[in-house]
Amino acid sequence: MQKMKPPVRVVCPGKVHRNDALDATHSPIFHQVEGLAVDTNITFRDLKGTLDHAMKALFGSSVKTRFYPSFFPFTEPSADVQISCIFCDGRGTRDGGPCRNCKASGWIELLGCGMVDPNVYGFVDYDETRISGFAFGMGVERIAILKYGVDDIQLFFQGDVRFLEQFG
Repeated sequence: MQKMKPPVRVVCPGKVHRNDALDATHSPIFHQVEGLAVDTNITFRDLKGTLDHAMKALFGSSVKTRFYPSFFPFTEPSADVQISCIFCDGRGTRDGGPCRNCKASGWIELLGCGMVDPNVYGFVDYDETRISGFAFGMGVERIAILKYGVDDIQLFFQGDVRFLEQFG
């Protein structure tokens, strides 16, 4: 944004380091895909439509998305995005008991997003009265865990070529 004037459309991968406790679904190091769209007249509806389309492309046309308020720096309003559970079809139950993948809620939290905070535009010399935009970020390993049934995020980082070759 410092080097370009709108319209700006960017999707980029990167490695993330954060203070997360290590367990089967969390890692202090993971990969993330971030997206940014900045132009005139971009609305939250554009953000919702973009992410709904992306989730359907990743997990199938029957998946539903829902957005609920959250906080992320540099976006306001911000939201967490959930998809209907792909393991129990959003019912919350599977094989006669509670679905452990969605904790019986029927929903799986997948990514964060929001509208670019207008204060950000002042740092890059954009006219905040004319320009708006959205941003999102989602963990690559998290998507792979759900899509391919991987039960431990650490498998991606252990260097076992036999494990990694199944995704190539």
